Amino acid sequence: MQPQATPRPERRRIAVGPATIAYEVAGSGPPVVLLHGLSGSSRWWRRNIGALAPHRRVYIVDLIGFGASRGQARFVLAEAAGTLMRWLDLLGLARASLVGHSMGGLIAAELAADAPDRVDRLVLVDPALLPFDPRVRTHAFRLVRELRYLSPSFLPVLLTDALRAGPSTLWRAAMALLAADLRSKLAQVRARTLLIWGEHDALVPLVSAEQLRQYLHYDELVVIEGAGHVPMWDRPEIFNRVLAEFLLAEN
Repeated sequence: MQPQATPRPERRRIAVGPATIAYEVAGSGPPVVLLHGLSGSSRWWRRNIGALAPHRRVYIVDLIGFGASRGQARFVLAEAAGTLMRWLDLLGLARASLVGHSMGGLIAAELAADAPDRVDRLVLVDPALLPFDPRVRTHAFRLVRELRYLSPSFLPVLLTDALRAGPSTLWRAAMALLAADLRSKLAQVRARTLLIWGEHDALVPLVSAEQLRQYLHYDELVVIEGAGHVPMWDRPEIFNRVLAEFLLAEN
């Protein structure tokens, strides 16, 4: 499905406790929430909103400390799913589909496990759900490999968002993500679940998808050829088609 032209999403803000959550809204229909990964922002979904907005009410969230979300609170990964649930409550969204990328996939999966009645469909994009190798050298090597497949057009977005978040937020989030272990909760997920993976993802390798079968029931795995860790940006036409078909399917 080709990215479609759509009116510029409406930018909004709402206080959730001591934090101010910035988010964007576009389209109409049943709600779907898009969650970015580490060092990201709502801008990472820029190439996908147009394909969803004709069929769904799309909410694109900046997690606390990232993008335009600020306030007295700082990002705490262990609290992110609970904060997202409070945000849904404030917006009056009793039930929504969640699409989470990398760290955002972990947050989406945790919410789906903790509150299965709140999640209609779950889409996990290169999700960071399994424990990482604790060796720093391994992560440095994977990062260098990932740069080989990074789209040149994505690099300015990545660098700008990383600078906006700042080293302190990035460090805390990265350390929490490396230590996170959601395996004991994944069996509680009840939503229909789609996994989308970039063929050449070096940060969260494709082998993780097969390992996840031990802990998470998912309905389908789609591997996007030629994509790295950010397939929704790398191959938006294929990504949008796969995502829309899953979200719009009757059963």
